[in-house]
Amino acid sequence: MDLKRIERPRGTRDFLPEDMEKRRELENTIRSIVESFGYREIQTPTFEHLELFTIKSGEEIVKEMYSFKDKSGRDLALRPELTAPVMRLLVNECSHLPKPIRFYYFSNCFRYERPQRGRYREFWQFGVELIGSDSYLADAEVIYLAYKILKSLNINFELRVGHVGLLRFILRDLDETHTSRVMRLIDKKDIKGLIEFFENIKVNKETKEILLSIVEKSGRSDILDDVKSIVSDFNFGHIEKVCEILDNLEVDYKLDFGIARGLDYYTGIVFEAYAEGLGAQNQVCGGGSYRLAHLFGGEDIPCTGFALGFDRLMEIYECKPREKIKIVVVDLGYKSDALKVAEIIRDSVKGVSVITDTMERSVKKQLSYANDIKADFALFVGKKELETGKFSFKNLKTGEQFELSLDDIINKIKMYTQQKA
Repeated sequence: MDLKRIERPRGTRDFLPEDMEKRRELENTIRSIVESFGYREIQTPTFEHLELFTIKSGEEIVKEMYSFKDKSGRDLALRPELTAPVMRLLVNECSHLPKPIRFYYFSNCFRYERPQRGRYREFWQFGVELIGSDSYLADAEVIYLAYKILKSLNINFELRVGHVGLLRFILRDLDETHTSRVMRLIDKKDIKGLIEFFENIKVNKETKEILLSIVEKSGRSDILDDVKSIVSDFNFGHIEKVCEILDNLEVDYKLDFGIARGLDYYTGIVFEAYAEGLGAQNQVCGGGSYRLAHLFGGEDIPCTGFALGFDRLMEIYECKPREKIKIVVVDLGYKSDALKVAEIIRDSVKGVSVITDTMERSVKKQLSYANDIKADFALFVGKKELETGKFSFKNLKTGEQFELSLDDIINKIKMYTQQKA
């Protein structure tokens, strides 16, 4: 019978060991930084009740999701993002925790959309949430944390900071539906569409001119003074305090009041980062301050957070993952003893790979395999070695071979490990 080869689903990827080593290197770099700020990891289920996502985003989002009914007829969905699940967890499990709460997460998400470079149907998100503070200090910490992570990766990026509260203030005379539409057009940088929409809903000339002027000035060094002169009745104190802290921390950023984030639950400071080398899909980080917990039955609590596009970062992140030293234990016919010697080395030297023969190969083939996997050393275990306590130990890179006790071999491996670190 001819068996059909099954391909992976569209929009998903397989990761080989080299890929995973690089991914873990990036992941561990980010983890170490967020944990140094006091953030602790959480994990939520891969699938949730569909309602969790439609509450804040409406039924339209279902078209972009992997949703399904389980065997009991419940409407479920693979998570398309992680903010809503974290808010559910907060309401259900964390009301007793002292504020502010600092969470971070790293998980896969799923969206049913057309795959393209940097956008997959299964993708990974790394994010943080600072929960319980509406102070400018919370906004400044989260922005600085995102900036520090991206700087640590040695990539070229631009950080932009805005404030959706200012945009909503300018649009305060519009109804909620129209405001949401305007914010989405601003988020997409669709100025032509924005002008047409203003004409359709007959927005007054002053509001239209003020908003377009602010959006078009985005990124200029003197934008704050200009905007303050245009919208004189808005309180800019929060923005100024955030900027003062970022300036003191020597964060390289631009003010951009054209950032809208496209989601109604953002309330104040918002920010995005764009990286070079990714083409049109170049946003690698986005976040801001928001209020969402009350939609899931909790208190109306302020939050600030961001998410990193892990897959996009992987495309431009360059690193050489630290390779473990590989020692092949060559079995000369004493299998149990070879396994025992391998285990002694594993227990004595952390961070090395000790590989034994599981195919009952000849010595020649064991050494050939050692070369194929680019092993660093070969340690021979046979009758003579076991009787004398002296083992043949060969450096496969230089060809040098020694007769050493197991303790001396372990010390040599440790020394070689330190030199490679």
